[in-house]
Amino acid sequence: MKQSRHLKHPLAQSAAADRNRSGGTAHEEETGNVRVISRAFDVLRILALGGEQGMRLTDVVAHSGLSRPTVHRILQTLIAEGVGEQDAGTRRYRVGPEIGLLGLSRPAQFPVRAAAEPHLTALANELGDTAFLTIRAGWDSVAIERKTGSYPIKVLAIDVGVRRPLGVGIAGVMLLASLPHAEADYICTMNATRLPADGPSMDTIVARVATARRNGYAYAEIGVMQGTRALSVPVFDGDGTAVAAMTVAALADRLAEAELPRFVDAMRGKAALVTQRLTEVQRAKRARTR
Repeated sequence: MKQSRHLKHPLAQSAAADRNRSGGTAHEEETGNVRVISRAFDVLRILALGGEQGMRLTDVVAHSGLSRPTVHRILQTLIAEGVGEQDAGTRRYRVGPEIGLLGLSRPAQFPVRAAAEPHLTALANELGDTAFLTIRAGWDSVAIERKTGSYPIKVLAIDVGVRRPLGVGIAGVMLLASLPHAEADYICTMNATRLPADGPSMDTIVARVATARRNGYAYAEIGVMQGTRALSVPVFDGDGTAVAAMTVAALADRLAEAELPRFVDAMRGKAALVTQRLTEVQRAKRARTR
């Protein structure tokens, strides 16, 4: 008799062995399976924080709070399914190609990206610098679009798809500042142990969020790279909910404080056009469902 496909993987084998040892009921088995799935997705999100560089096994253990054997079993299962991979040279783990392929089945899953794309391009052309669109994904921020301007020296601060704990980057600061205080505080508490060693402290993030709330925009005098600066404004949908952050990264002298009013006005103007488009889409969708 052919063995069930999912029982070939080490994580499933371990879960099955645990159930056999404990003589668990059907309900306990179902609860255990759900817990396994939840842990696997937690590990996937941790791998996403590593980007192309990937994450060491010890880092995944530290971030997840799981035991080393459990993390190793989860990683081997993710690799077997193609949603994880391990670099043969560095031995670091990364998100696998199957995740990207699965995402292709939902090309319209980010309406804000479609609505913002022409205006992000126009913003990059108007200012001459690199413009980004970033959304919130749980406790993280993810860049989903990037457009470069005409200025010869381009500040490519992050790549599309890069995932970071909210607040580590200036777009994440803006997204946190756009949330209700209690929700933002909770996310900061949850992210306190997830911050990269070379990133800002949580105290710094909290202070930046407070400043962004007062100003209505987030400004980093020192960007991801030395000699650069970044500016971010919120993008709202038709209901007034912040659904993204529009960010510009430039050389420090191009985004000095004296230039802020011009940049902020241009960015808010483009963000308003995105809101207008999202409002139209929402109204059309509601009309179809009546």
